[in-house]
Amino acid sequence: MWRIWLLFDPRRVLIGLFLFLFTLALLIHFILLSTDRFNWIEGPGARAPTASIENTVSDQTAPV
Repeated sequence: MWRIWLLFDPRRVLIGLFLFLFTLALLIHFILLSTDRFNWIEGPGARAPTASIENTVSDQTAPV
């Protein structure tokens, strides 16, 4: 097993491993934040506000 470190630089391997694991952790956390059940910032059941359009009918007629 020790001969593997003669082929690879241990510093580069560890830096690459830490960068990969950090990227994977960020990806998993953002995936969880996008779900309704595991969104710990907005809470469970929080929905994005939806816009509603109200149509009003005017009783006045246009002048002739």
